[in-house]
Amino acid sequence: MTKLLDDIEIYEVFAKVKPEDPLHHCGNVMATDISGARVYAYKMYDEFPWSEMVVVPRRKIVTVIRTK
Repeated sequence: MTKLLDDIEIYEVFAKVKPEDPLHHCGNVMATDISGARVYAYKMYDEFPWSEMVVVPRRKIVTVIRTK
């Protein structure tokens, strides 16, 4: 694998329209750092007037339940 591909990380994107709404999963973006992930998420998922949008590195997500 090339050095460039080694540096890419997957970030999950969550957002909500109304401040009182729960966050929902919009999708994911690939970036080499958190700053890039923020820009890509903002550009890719700009179809609604979000009140909040967050990105989370996929490697930081903790599984609570997994069925076989």
